[in-house]
Amino acid sequence: MPDAALLTLAAERVSGALGGAGGPDAILARRMQALSLAVHIPIVCFGIAFPAMILFVEGLYLRTGDVTYKALAKRWSKVAITIFAVGVVTGTILSFEFGLLWPNFMATFGEVFGVGFGLEGISFFIEAIFIAVYVYGWDRLPRRTHFLTGIPVVITGFTGSFLVMGVNAWMNDPVGFKVVDGKVVDPKPWEALLAPNLGHELTHMYFAGYMVAGFIVAGVYATAWLRGRRDLYHRAGLVVALSFACLAAAPQGLAGDWAGRRVAVSQPIKLAAFEGLPRTENGAPFTIGGYYDASDNKVKYGIEIPKLLSLLSDHNPSGRVVGLSSVPPGDRPPVNVVRIAFQTMAAIGTALALLSLLFVLTCVFRRRLPRTQWFYRAVVVAGPLSLVALIAGWTATEVGRQPWVVYGYMRTTAAVTRSDNLEIGFAFLVVVYVGLAGAVAWLLRRLAARPPETEVAPAREVAG
Repeated sequence: MPDAALLTLAAERVSGALGGAGGPDAILARRMQALSLAVHIPIVCFGIAFPAMILFVEGLYLRTGDVTYKALAKRWSKVAITIFAVGVVTGTILSFEFGLLWPNFMATFGEVFGVGFGLEGISFFIEAIFIAVYVYGWDRLPRRTHFLTGIPVVITGFTGSFLVMGVNAWMNDPVGFKVVDGKVVDPKPWEALLAPNLGHELTHMYFAGYMVAGFIVAGVYATAWLRGRRDLYHRAGLVVALSFACLAAAPQGLAGDWAGRRVAVSQPIKLAAFEGLPRTENGAPFTIGGYYDASDNKVKYGIEIPKLLSLLSDHNPSGRVVGLSSVPPGDRPPVNVVRIAFQTMAAIGTALALLSLLFVLTCVFRRRLPRTQWFYRAVVVAGPLSLVALIAGWTATEVGRQPWVVYGYMRTTAAVTRSDNLEIGFAFLVVVYVGLAGAVAWLLRRLAARPPETEVAPAREVAG
């Protein structure tokens, strides 16, 4: 992996399997990719966390025999398959975009990371089979058999995202190949799939998945709670979803610390962009707020905390932190975009952690739910805020890697398609995603309008 000071020398290390320069519309191609990722990533979060939440509630039903838990699990499983169906569409679009928008990237490095996408496809098909069996197996399979059919859905929700995150981790810290005369040779796909950045990226994403899914679902039941619906059905939906989210929020700070220290080693310019640090220095400060002025190469109007950035990145208040000036301006990401996204993620994450702490302490020490109306209003807001933090985090990660598609080896402008008229494709994406959003909203509203009791059919249930 090239050092920050050598990135410029690495700019032409890979000529590209297709040869020649990329196309003129890198900005529009990135916008299309960003739009698709922004739509798909929240669906990934539900794929990671929601099946485990559903199985937990069904487990309560098996243990207690209370059909209220069955009604809740059954309702949630219908929501899950709806979200899964949308994920099929958005995931397929993303797959096409990789090949159509970034052909030189795929042709050059496909042998290195392609195994991850191949295995993800297998994981997806297994997930599709078992989620269909699970949803349509209610009252048709014995109770415990039905529960067991949900376990592969939980596992494939993990493996599918694990494999895709492996590719992303590799893009941020590429290994598993050699470059000879500008060509990629000697690919080692398993080494690439387990790239050094995988540990912190995967952990950070998994906690984020549980937070996003948990807080969004909890917000639905917190809204009902504020309207006076406090029966067991709504109470269970609130407590289970909120518990999953809050238990993930606590260790997320540790995962973020791990990620920051790893980025300081593998992508120092990204860390400098997070903070807007102009020059390499020991005992670097952390600046809250403000904006980065490129003309003066410094952050203005922020609140500076001495030596905090060194402490966070190196666990040493006098640690050395690489600054933006260590590379030419052309090798730096758009600092304000990255910095604002990073600070947005950190601020929302801190607020959600404090909300989670209040919930956990109240439940543990007072053995009851919080009673103040403001807490439940905060839970309602926490759902959309967690989504904002998720998108902001991905923006910081992906834009912070720029101008590289494969960090230190291939620039994004060299990877993009040479085709023009991408405006038509962008307009098509907007129409598709707006249509999907409308269809999902209609389906979920129709589902929510049915009383929970309609989900329970004990007379037809198979014993076992």
